[in-house]
Amino acid sequence: MKISKRYTGKPRIEMIPLIDVVFLLLIAFIFMTMSMTLHRGIPVDLPRASTSHVDKKDFISIGIRADGKIFLDKEEVTSAGLLSKLTRYHNRYPDKKVIITGDKRASYELVISVMDVIRKSGIVNLSLETKWKE
Repeated sequence: MKISKRYTGKPRIEMIPLIDVVFLLLIAFIFMTMSMTLHRGIPVDLPRASTSHVDKKDFISIGIRADGKIFLDKEEVTSAGLLSKLTRYHNRYPDKKVIITGDKRASYELVISVMDVIRKSGIVNLSLETKWKE
């Protein structure tokens, strides 16, 4: 009668499935952080337009809420503060673009005055953000 020997090697952890899970988690975190940093403005109810496409790579976001508050990259500012900060931005980064994300119920006069402040700071690349009209 022949007795077979059992495997007496040390147990080991399979590395390939572990590496797959780690890469999957890494990719998920990368996509989550990219989606969180895509829009740096404040949430507003944007008007709709059929030609609403803006390149958001290198920009400064100015938000105008319906209650008349102005935000520069999520920080509330006054008109005078906006002018000084935009002038500093323009001196450091002359090719910087500005996107105005204005609530559709915001005062038209306020939007025009913010555009005037932007031009006074020396920035000429200006866009108005809208939603895609379906």
